[in-house]
Amino acid sequence: MPRATGPLADTLARRPVLLDGGLSNQLTDQGCDLSGGLWTGRVLAERPDQVEAAHTAYVRAGAEVLITASYQIGHDPALLARSVRAADRAARAAVHPVWVAASVGPYGAVLADGSEYRGRYGLTVPQLAAFHRPRIEALLSAGPDVLALETLPDTDEAEALLRVLAGTGARAWLSYTVEGGRTRAGQPLAEALALAAAAPEVFAVGVNCCDPADVLPALETAATVTAGPLVAYPNDGSVWDAGTGEWHSPPAPVPWDVRAWQDAGARLLGGCCRVGPDRIAALGRRLRGPGRTHR
Repeated sequence: MPRATGPLADTLARRPVLLDGGLSNQLTDQGCDLSGGLWTGRVLAERPDQVEAAHTAYVRAGAEVLITASYQIGHDPALLARSVRAADRAARAAVHPVWVAASVGPYGAVLADGSEYRGRYGLTVPQLAAFHRPRIEALLSAGPDVLALETLPDTDEAEALLRVLAGTGARAWLSYTVEGGRTRAGQPLAEALALAAAAPEVFAVGVNCCDPADVLPALETAATVTAGPLVAYPNDGSVWDAGTGEWHSPPAPVPWDVRAWQDAGARLLGGCCRVGPDRIAALGRRLRGPGRTHR
């Protein structure tokens, strides 16, 4: 079946849509080496077939949106385009319609030092826009269905990305990484989400790469500033230690109150770091319910 042809935003107006899960954990499970600053981008450069296989694992789990392996890539246009092609091949081989979302990670991700969980890099909004512009242009040239402006730690970076998108006609969702009801930089979440929701290019706002316990308060806040669909794809509850380059798992699994997330307006749901195909498949069953299909 060919890649999904209708706008993702139109489908979200009718029903929830299932995102994929963490690309890094799936590549690790496939035996790939993610060491170095490129992270998943290293596998994309050296073994694009493994990236396609990881996308395929999520398609088989029922994912309807694949997020590309471009999160931590800088300005290499060939590698950025390759990330879209890898997801496209997996989408076109699916038995159900699948959209491709080109990941636009934060500036801090390219630094590979965990600063995307802090924000406030010391750069101005125009400087951040200048950094992101060639990345977005390269990704859009490769033909994704939408952009995923994801794991943003503060409003400065959100404003920069929205400046780059203005007037392009591109469609995107924008999601912050949050903690305790604020952006990672400590800004009020209502203001941050309102900034994104006001942009005509943005069809959904929400959170990702955060503790599942932070999702519902964030969605409830988002619902006060927009009537549009919300997006949520948290981690499994683990905490990233940038100093050691290791994840620290929670003492017990963190519950996902998916029904409450949907009641708060979440329509685009999936997982981020350390959420694999099995959990995505289980989430898909909860979203579809008895007798539901991907149509």
